[in-house]
Amino acid sequence: MAELATITDDAIERLHARIGIAEPHPLPPHYVDPTLDTFRHVAEAYGDDNPLWSNEEYGAKTRWEGCIAPPPLVGGDTLIGEDEVRELPPEHAALLKGDPLRGVHAFYAASAREWWAPLRPHRRVARRNALVGVFDKPSDFAERAVHEWTGQVFRDDDAVLSAQYRLMIRTERIKARQRKKYDDVELAHYTDEQIDEIEAQYLREQPRGSEPRWFEDVDEGDEVGPMVKGPLTVTDIVCWHVGMGMGLYGVRPLRLGAQNRQRIPRFFHRDDQNVPDVMQRVHWDPEFAKRSGNPTTFDYGRMRETWLVHLCTDWMGDDAWLWKLDCEFRQFNYVGDSQWLRGTVTRKFVADGDRPAVELELCAENQRGEVTTPGHATILLPSREHGPVRLPAAPGDGRDLQQALDVIAARFEQVGVDGVRDL
Repeated sequence: MAELATITDDAIERLHARIGIAEPHPLPPHYVDPTLDTFRHVAEAYGDDNPLWSNEEYGAKTRWEGCIAPPPLVGGDTLIGEDEVRELPPEHAALLKGDPLRGVHAFYAASAREWWAPLRPHRRVARRNALVGVFDKPSDFAERAVHEWTGQVFRDDDAVLSAQYRLMIRTERIKARQRKKYDDVELAHYTDEQIDEIEAQYLREQPRGSEPRWFEDVDEGDEVGPMVKGPLTVTDIVCWHVGMGMGLYGVRPLRLGAQNRQRIPRFFHRDDQNVPDVMQRVHWDPEFAKRSGNPTTFDYGRMRETWLVHLCTDWMGDDAWLWKLDCEFRQFNYVGDSQWLRGTVTRKFVADGDRPAVELELCAENQRGEVTTPGHATILLPSREHGPVRLPAAPGDGRDLQQALDVIAARFEQVGVDGVRDL
């Protein structure tokens, strides 16, 4: 039996040495020249029908004087952004070679986003990618865990637009292999009346749109939502991929798939007909999902992140600005599950002296009553006293991506493992 991989002090030290060192992304962007069609396809992928994203006539009448990208597009792992760093100098190539925690289990646990400026159609976007935070943390799930935060920052020719932070938790498998936490999951079944209730909720939902949500009219304790997403179907997952692409592993069909098998052969397993196929099919192949210990197929955590974004943008209206959002992926969302999204205004304040803002506590809860995706958001609102929203300042000088990464890495060091909300 192969020896189980463990987390060592030397490996953590090697990871710390990589913080802030920009490196090429493994895959090119799905959208190089984002258009109104791009904006529409991405919004439709998570069920958003706000005309601000793709109706030129509508967008021209808003404070933005044109369409802007839906927030999930400006980031999204492989969605957008051409690498500024395409080749590493020798010293960085040696430093970044290999995975210091090779063989140590990894799972995508949380995400955080910040937006500083809007993306408009036909703007080429650049990106930089780097490790921004490494934290050694005791774990109830395994003997030892490391929290790895990677950051991507994005700009167009005018300004730094946004950042995305992705948390991978690396755990030793000693305890993890002994657990069977999904054995007792009961798949969803619905009565006609329950389906009718969900359909009625969908018909009640709509974006706030051109009606401003004034800062002065919002109070702490106000409820946001509800919004429903589900019951989840494989069709929903297919539609997600139409807008969002195939993600970090570059899944492609036919000859392009064969080329991908040469690049990452371990990502492919043989099916019952001895045909090589991607491990990613756990999201659409029930039998393969069962092999991985799940009762059936399930969504991507990032789908629920975009759903929380949708909850916020529908509530806040077109004159507001979604500044920050973070969320954790605590439970699987299986095909057949329904997620009910809700929020509460927990804080009302003026940021930086002249930016009226509210903080929301968010959650997605399934039909079993389980919170699958808790989160938080910070939204800038128009104000009768302070005037229209002033966009937040990007880190650094607002134009240089490496400066932004350096500031972000310093902020992670300052707030620590549990302080992503304080970035």
